[in-house]
Amino acid sequence: MLKLHKTIESNSALLIFGILIVASIGGFVQILPNLFDESLRKGVENLKPYTALELTGRDIYIREGCVGCHSQQIRPLVAEVMRYGKKSVSGEFIYDRPFLWGSKRTGPDLARIGGKYSDKWHKLHLIKPQSVVPESIMPAYPWLAKTQINANSIQAKLQLLQKMGHPYSDLQIQNAKQNLTSKTEMQAIIAYLQVLGTY
Repeated sequence: MLKLHKTIESNSALLIFGILIVASIGGFVQILPNLFDESLRKGVENLKPYTALELTGRDIYIREGCVGCHSQQIRPLVAEVMRYGKKSVSGEFIYDRPFLWGSKRTGPDLARIGGKYSDKWHKLHLIKPQSVVPESIMPAYPWLAKTQINANSIQAKLQLLQKMGHPYSDLQIQNAKQNLTSKTEMQAIIAYLQVLGTY
C-alpha cells in the first residue's frame, strides 16, 4: 500500500487523475439527491411569487446591502429554531433569484420576519433603528421614505421571470408599472419584509 501511495505521489499525471476521480465522486454524491428532490421544483404549500411591489422591495433590499448583515435561512440547529422559528427548507426559495441566504449575521435572521411587526414599526426602524431597538448598530435609511420607485424595468423583469417558470400572468405584467405608481422605496422594502416566511 505504501508503495502504491509513493507511486501516485511521484507521478503528477496519476495524482491529478486520482484527484479528479475523488472530486467527481464527491460532486456526484452531493448533486444526485437534488435531482430527485421535488421540493426544489414545486415549492412549499401556499408559496406565491413576489408581487411587483415586493419584488421591487427585494431589489432595494439587495441594493442597500441588507443581505450583508441579515441572513434569510434558519439552519436546523436547536438554538436557531428556538430563536427564529422552524428551519428553512429548499422549497421556500423557488422564487428567489438570487437566493439571499447569507452567511453572516450582524443583525437577526429575517427568514420569518413577515407579520411579526407592523408596517409602522418597520418604517420607524428603517428611518432610525435605535428608536425601536436601542442597542441596534444598523445604519438609518431615511431616504427610502422620500424616494419614489423607478418602475421602468419592472415589466421586463416580470417577463424574464415568467420565462424562467414563475407563474406571472400577462395581465399582472401589464399592470405592474401602474401598481408601483406613487409608491416610495420605503413602501416597497416594507412590503418585501412583510411577506418573508408568510407562505
